[in-house]
Amino acid sequence: MPNETEIKLAVEDLKIARRKLRTAGFRVARARVFEANTIFDRSKASLRRQRTLLRLREAGGTATVTYKGTPIPGRHKSREEIETHVDDPKSTRLIFERLGFRAEWRYEKFRTEYKLERGAGMATLDETPIGVYIELEGSPRWIDRMARVLGFTHDDYITASYSRLYLEYCEKHRLKRADMVF
Repeated sequence: MPNETEIKLAVEDLKIARRKLRTAGFRVARARVFEANTIFDRSKASLRRQRTLLRLREAGGTATVTYKGTPIPGRHKSREEIETHVDDPKSTRLIFERLGFRAEWRYEKFRTEYKLERGAGMATLDETPIGVYIELEGSPRWIDRMARVLGFTHDDYITASYSRLYLEYCEKHRLKRADMVF
């Protein structure tokens, strides 16, 4: 199955992130869209304990179910990813519930997708309630090259999930963990 390989890069603000992407030659491939993501698990957190994920994403009138496998250790986050579009997210949610899954956590973001004129990778600009992130997805070599072009080093690479980043944010700011929503 296909593997997804990516990193996140924290950026001070939206204006700086857009300027970095534009200067590096990236152009908008998909306009800014609001995403609502729901993570599902069983009552004993069996997926989380296995470090796998089942997600229902609703964005721009499209719904997608995603399975993500256990991450492979390394400088880049790499893991199996299987996705499919669904026509009816409400029915999909009910199917998950009937199979013993429940909505465990919800997170929202605005996402803009960027591409270079040539190249196999993709950059996304994520605006979240906890900050602005550029995600680079592609081959490890492409990711490293693009991160350098954008002005980042390996030390800037973030391989944590938004769930982990939000947990760290809540701990740092002494907030009770809840859904990461605007």
